[in-house]
Amino acid sequence: MAKDRTPPRHRRWFYRFAIRNGTGKRRWPIRSAGINFALGYGVLFLISATLFLSFIWWSSTSLLNDHVRAFIETDAQELRHRWNHGGAEALGDAITDRLEQNIDDDALYLLMDRHGRRLAGNLPGWPVAIKKMNHFYELTIRRYTFTTPAQFKAYALPHGFRLIVGHDIRGRTLLSTVITRTVIWCAVMISLLAVGGALVVRDLFRRMVGSIARTASAVANGDLNHRITLTGSETDLVAETVNTMLDRINRLMEGVRQVSNAIAHDLRTPITRARNQLEEALFSASSPDELRVAVDKAIGDLDHITGIFEALLRIAQIEAGARRSAFTIVDLNQLLANMAELYEASAEDAGLKLKLNITTLPALFGDERMLQQALANLLDNAIKFSPPDSTLTLSAHPVMAAATSSNTNERQRPLGLEISVQDQGPGMNDADILRAHERFFRAESARNTPGSGLGLSLVQAVTSLHHGRLILTQANPGLKVTLFLPLTPEAEQTGRSTTPTQNTS
Repeated sequence: MAKDRTPPRHRRWFYRFAIRNGTGKRRWPIRSAGINFALGYGVLFLISATLFLSFIWWSSTSLLNDHVRAFIETDAQELRHRWNHGGAEALGDAITDRLEQNIDDDALYLLMDRHGRRLAGNLPGWPVAIKKMNHFYELTIRRYTFTTPAQFKAYALPHGFRLIVGHDIRGRTLLSTVITRTVIWCAVMISLLAVGGALVVRDLFRRMVGSIARTASAVANGDLNHRITLTGSETDLVAETVNTMLDRINRLMEGVRQVSNAIAHDLRTPITRARNQLEEALFSASSPDELRVAVDKAIGDLDHITGIFEALLRIAQIEAGARRSAFTIVDLNQLLANMAELYEASAEDAGLKLKLNITTLPALFGDERMLQQALANLLDNAIKFSPPDSTLTLSAHPVMAAATSSNTNERQRPLGLEISVQDQGPGMNDADILRAHERFFRAESARNTPGSGLGLSLVQAVTSLHHGRLILTQANPGLKVTLFLPLTPEAEQTGRSTTPTQNTS
């Protein structure tokens, strides 16, 4: 027998309004985030208001009910006191006096003898529902030409007499009606506010999404200068983030275009020269020696091209962070001493003097080979662009934290290291300094000097890999290039190095 898969009655409303998605699951059909947010807020506010008004209704009716019961108990106690002093006649007179003085006409009494005869009161007879004595009852009775709810309590008197003391509770019913109507009107107003809020929020969402969509469409069509308009609202946070992302994309695309143009420009010359040399050797070489010389020159040009691509690959690997796996504790004192010893001979061959000014340096957590490559590029550039009989300066010192009043007498902790190479060459102007780290960029003074324009790009990549900064300043004459490398907790745990200060020339 097939199993009945009909959904329960309490869930059928959802299946009527829900729709199926691609996986066969049911989901809410409204996709507007603004409407869903406003409806959710409206429902939450409606539930909160209903609970609050319900608590007020319950507190008010409970207070009124307690007040009625206290009135009935007090009144019944006084009437029984009259019975004790004057019997049935005194009790009947007391009931008559109370009814005459009851301006609100909400007091209910009934005194009956042992034979069931009515002696006093304004009730026509004993209610059938009242079967127990000393027990509160809430009944609907007919008074005059209308019905009204009332609360009663019956008391047994000596000699078979019975007494009912009650109170008309129309006031509680009216209060319940007023609160109920208030809840309904509040629900109507909250619903209207929810709908209005949904329309306002949806309009805001549409404006924001529309602006993002227009900007994305412009970017998709190739216009990378289009930006989302700021409106001064909370949506500006998203707009600023998207605009920043687009600025970054624009800079990257501009960098790609510049690198592409530079590669095409810088590689065209050696490739063309190698081709011409081979072609000339093919048609005009008269001996194997001449052909071998032409081939050797072409190989040199091709090696230069290969070196450019290897440098680009190294820069890409460094910028991707792939080299951070080789990080270890580096003794910069020994590294700088070795670099100075290695390039001192190259400087002398070029007619230059290398001055070393190194203060004792703490250990650094980094890639020793990458740091060595960056320093080699800086020293090569300094030697290449320095005039004869000039001086190169390689200096390094720790950068100390600013002392505060609370730790003036304590040993200061270094924030990082500064390593600089300064030459006395032609230097760079301010515009060239801003672009010096770009790939294949070469200043006007270096156009006729051999090179590929990737040296400072590699230094910038190594510095960024170590979370540092590359700073270029005019030395007048010459250029000063400074690497700031921050210290890390890994390096601080090794303590300070004890290599003595070196100052040679």
